[in-house]
Amino acid sequence: MLRVSNSVNLNKRMLAELIKVSKEYKAGDGKIIALQPTDFKLQEGQLTLILGPSGSGKTTLLSLLGCVIYPTYGDLYVMGQHVNNLNAKELSKLRLENIGFVFQQFNLLAPLNTEENIGMPLKMLGLHGREIRQKVNEAMELVDMTDRRKSLPKQMSGGQQQRVAIARALVTNPKIILCDEPTASLDKDSLAVVMTKLKGLAESGKAVAVVTHDPRLQIYADRAVEVKNGFVTDFVIQKDASK
Repeated sequence: MLRVSNSVNLNKRMLAELIKVSKEYKAGDGKIIALQPTDFKLQEGQLTLILGPSGSGKTTLLSLLGCVIYPTYGDLYVMGQHVNNLNAKELSKLRLENIGFVFQQFNLLAPLNTEENIGMPLKMLGLHGREIRQKVNEAMELVDMTDRRKSLPKQMSGGQQQRVAIARALVTNPKIILCDEPTASLDKDSLAVVMTKLKGLAESGKAVAVVTHDPRLQIYADRAVEVKNGFVTDFVIQKDASK
C-alpha cells in the first residue's frame, strides 16, 4: 500500500480557511453542535476528500466552505474575504463568482437541454448571447459532452448527467469546486469518469473538495480529512499501487 501525505503545500494559494470555526443549531431549549471548533484550509491544485458517515458534520463543513451558511463561532475566509462580515447579497455574489457546486442528484432542470442547463449561471451573472455560447461550449468540451448539447436530462445516463452538472459548475470558471456525494448514484465506470474529470480540474489549479462516505475515492485524492460527530481530523490516504 502507498501512503500519501495530507500536509498542506505552502507553495500553493490558500482559497478558503476556517479558523476555530464551529456551527450550532437551536433545537428547542437546547442546541445541536453540527461542527466542533475546526481549523481547516482548502488550497488550489488539490483534490481534498471529506470523509465520514451520514450525519457526521461533513456536509456542514462543505456548506461553510461554499458560503451557504455562516459560522456560529470562529472566522471563515473565502477568496480572501472575511465571510462573517458579509451580508446576504455579498455572500451570494461571492458564491456565484468563485464557487461551483456539484450535487449527488445532479439538480439539472428537466425542461432544459444540456446547453441551457450549463448556461444558467451565466444568465444569473447577466451575460448574454455570444459570450454565453462560447463559455458553454468550453465547459462542454472539458467534460466531453459536446455531442449531447441538445439532450434533455431524461435522455442521458446518470454519469452523463453528472458530467453536465460538472460543466455547469465550471462555466463561470470558479476557483473552488465543491462536490456533495457526486458519485453516490453512479455505477463503477461512471464513477471513474467523473472522478477523473474532477482530479483533472484540481491538477489544472482549482481547489476541489469532495464530500463522500465511499473509501474507493481515495485513489483520486491528494489529501483527506475525516469528520466524526462534528470533529475534523486528518485522514491518511491509502492507495493500492497494484491498480
